[in-house]
Amino acid sequence: MTFATTYTETATFTVTHARHIAAKVATDLRRIQRLYGRPTDQQIADYETELIAMLKGGYVKRVIYGFKRDGDYIEPTLRYEASDLNGSTGIDDDPGKIRPGANVLGAAFASYMHYTTAWFALTSTQQATFEADLPFSRSNASEPTISGYLAADLNYSAGGRALQRSTLRSW
Repeated sequence: MTFATTYTETATFTVTHARHIAAKVATDLRRIQRLYGRPTDQQIADYETELIAMLKGGYVKRVIYGFKRDGDYIEPTLRYEASDLNGSTGIDDDPGKIRPGANVLGAAFASYMHYTTAWFALTSTQQATFEADLPFSRSNASEPTISGYLAADLNYSAGGRALQRSTLRSW
């Protein structure tokens, strides 16, 4: 006689999970601020609020925060790629490891977000209603290019979802 045991595990991604991940991104941004003077405290708070909502909704595919000069992102710039861990726990690193000493003269701090198919499945009315609760609105634009290369370095995860961080490095 043979016995088999099966079980099903269900993970619900909550606003608490989204806050956990977004707080790590905000910490990265605060470290950039400490080293380079930007973004402002208000920008960091706004980016964190936006990211919490977008993560909770499952609408962010990839987001970039960093310095742009002459249309290109330059060091220090961070890119976060969202993924579903399909029930596994994933790695949840501590934020940090922002390199000092990059030349940001003449550069502006900026952000660019890619949306998931779930976002585009919403009607324009649903998108507008969702965006009305965000601290700022994004405009349609082409993604800026990068000057250098991206190196994956940290992962932030909670509730079965993750953001993999890549840091822009100069050639």
